This record gives sequence, structure tokens and C-alpha cells, in this order.
Amino acid sequence: MEELHSETQQTEPEPAPKIIGLTGGIGSGKTTVARFIEEFGFPVYYSDDRAKAIVNESEDLKIKIKELLGEESYDENGLYDRKFVADKVFNNRDLLQQLNEIIHPAVRIDFEDWVKKQSKYLVFKETALLFELKLNRQCYKSLLVTAEDNIRIKRVMDRDHKTYREVETVMEKQMPERDKIKMADCIIYNNTNLEELKEQTEKVIFSIE
Repeated sequence: MEELHSETQQTEPEPAPKIIGLTGGIGSGKTTVARFIEEFGFPVYYSDDRAKAIVNESEDLKIKIKELLGEESYDENGLYDRKFVADKVFNNRDLLQQLNEIIHPAVRIDFEDWVKKQSKYLVFKETALLFELKLNRQCYKSLLVTAEDNIRIKRVMDRDHKTYREVETVMEKQMPERDKIKMADCIIYNNTNLEELKEQTEKVIFSIE
């Protein structure tokens, strides 16, 4: 007599996407690489852009930031005053760390919610502070976009109309490229042109298993 099975067949849950941390210093071309990645069909979470939005969206964050930096952290329209905050924390490492400790947990939760909505096998988390905040430990792989210092400086000078020294000062505040290169799983060197950059990007992301 044929045995009857009452068990209902269950479908396997979709595997969680692998998170690739995408980073690069000022003038490296990180944002351009992120756009190429989107062209190749993979979603990119722009941490820095989301952080800018979240500090205006979250009343809880507004209160904490004002307590840390003062009421002037937000303008008369209730919007985050980036210039005031940047000037306040630029030469104060402790204050910057405290600010990061307020903002980054909120960004992390926002990112986790975003990941749940994705269906691709790879998702990319774009963030300038991947290694500085040890966010690479939460990623399957880390991808660094880098370029020679003089090339990066010229790009920023042309883009932001800043002096050589102004750009150099910003770069000096960032983790040295040699340290990032040692820590990165994948590296894209952006020293030539956009065509070469796009080819490199395609080769690197489709080699990730």
C-alpha cells in the first residue's frame, strides 16, 4: 500500500545577497564606479547621501546632534547645516567620533532595511569610511577605488574650484591610500580614462563569487 505523505512542500528561502563595501578617498572616482555598477544591474546604497537625508528626517537624531554641537547645527528652516557642522568637527577628532556614533547606527538600520528589499545576489554599500569605521567587517568583500594623489587632487580642484593646499588638507585627514590598499579585497585603479575605468569595474564585479 502506498504511503501517504501529509507534509507540504516548502520552497527554499532566497539566499541573502552578498554585501560588497565600496569605498575610495576624495577624487578617486568612487561615485563614478558606483554609477557603472548600477548600469551593470546591481543596486548601490549610497551611505553618504542617505546620512544627509536621515539627519533631516529623524527627530531623534536632530535632538542628539543639537545637544552635541548646539542649536546652530540646524538652520532657521530646521535643516541640517552641513557647513557649520563640518567647521565644528574638522579639527576635533573626539567631536567627530561622537557625531559618527550618533549618525552611523541610524544609517546602518536604514541600510539593513534596504538590503531586505533587494533581489540581486550582490548589493553594494558605498561609503567613504568603510575601513575607518571597520564597516568592511560587515561585508562579504571590500572594493576600493583609488588613484595617484596628484590625479585625485587635480580632479577635486577642477570639480570644486579649490586650491591644491585645500584639497591636500582634506586628504591628510583621510586614511592613507597605502593602508586602504592593504585592507581591500578588490582594487580599481582610476588613473586613466572613463572607458578604462568602466572596463575595470565590469571585470572586477563580475569576478566576485
